[in-house]
Amino acid sequence: MRRRLIQSTLAVVLVVIAVFGVSLVIVETRTISSTAQERVDLEAVRLASIVDSRLIGTGSVDEQFLREQIRDARYAEIRIPGEPVVEVGSKPSGDVLRGRATGEEGETVLVEEPRSSVTREVGRTLLVIGLVALLAVIAAVLLAIRQANRLASPLTDLAETAERLGSGDPRPRHKRYGVPELDRVADVLDSSAERIARMLTAERRLAADASHQLRTPLTALSMRLEEITLTDEPETVKEEATIALSQVERLTDVVDRLLTNSRDPRSGSAVTFELDDVIQQQIAEWRPAYRGEGRAIVSSGKRHLTAVGTPGAVAQVLAALIENSLMHGGGTVALRTRVTGNQAVVEVTDEGPGVPGDLGARIFERTISGRNSTGIGLAVARDLAEADGGRLELLQGRPPVFGLFLSRTPPPKKSAGDGDPTVR
Repeated sequence: MRRRLIQSTLAVVLVVIAVFGVSLVIVETRTISSTAQERVDLEAVRLASIVDSRLIGTGSVDEQFLREQIRDARYAEIRIPGEPVVEVGSKPSGDVLRGRATGEEGETVLVEEPRSSVTREVGRTLLVIGLVALLAVIAAVLLAIRQANRLASPLTDLAETAERLGSGDPRPRHKRYGVPELDRVADVLDSSAERIARMLTAERRLAADASHQLRTPLTALSMRLEEITLTDEPETVKEEATIALSQVERLTDVVDRLLTNSRDPRSGSAVTFELDDVIQQQIAEWRPAYRGEGRAIVSSGKRHLTAVGTPGAVAQVLAALIENSLMHGGGTVALRTRVTGNQAVVEVTDEGPGVPGDLGARIFERTISGRNSTGIGLAVARDLAEADGGRLELLQGRPPVFGLFLSRTPPPKKSAGDGDPTVR
């Protein structure tokens, strides 16, 4: 591109120089020739006037006197009636410029000058024009190189930015070049980079959430299946299979929920459900793991509470809190239910050391963990709670108390005309 810009600029300059330079040479040549001819003519008139004055004053004209009057290296021939021809200077050969004049006494004056003087003057003029044209070409080349670099360098930079986007580096450059068209391309690339970064973040977040959220259900399901393979009692097989199917349904709900949140975290469909059912299901699912650690998990508080939300999402939030207590807490884990205002609250607490003071509210940020864990569980739990219109908070650090707040009032149903202005 640089070469093309330089060549095109140089071609334009050369065309301009050719058109105007040739015209200028022709005009200057004619002007110099006309000026030289006028100069010779004026010289002849001047000599005729001098001869007239001499004839009137002394009655004769000698060569020595005329030699003093002729300027430059010119040749002059004076013809006076009744007298010999007077010649001054050397008669030029070849092409000459001639000027003639006739005096009042009847004398004629002929002045000749070699045309080579005109040729030399024309040559000097052409040299000056050529130097100016050369300077113009050099200036045009330098300007073309600068302009080419100004345009080509941003294009190279934009190409590198596009290549980085293609190679998986979506960081926007936020670099502008002072050229509106190139700045527009840079804006589009930066916007694309930001969108790609958000998409990659969402994909990585989905992968991390899926691996974290599916780990516990898959472990529990595998344990149920192992128990089925180890027993021959039909009733036990049936019971374990029923529980396994229930866990598969919850697993499917987890996957759907994760996919839904990855697209739009506000698109959940809330329903009214019994909190006791979800709490007891979670206690039953986690009791073997706590029993294996020599710990207990219990529930207390107000019974028969209803809440508005997605049962599968609420179960996943409670599972994340229970698992967090299993990994980082100690002693008995208690799930307490209560009512505050128009909200149902499920508190999860244990007898462990609690949340360090330096973590505080940051405990819900991704990659923030008090021990060697992923730091994803509580962040996902808060996202799930907020997607259902609830909230998850750390009510107390030591001992740790996490509160899940859920609305008890169903969201208002849309009327037939909502969202359609044509329906009345």
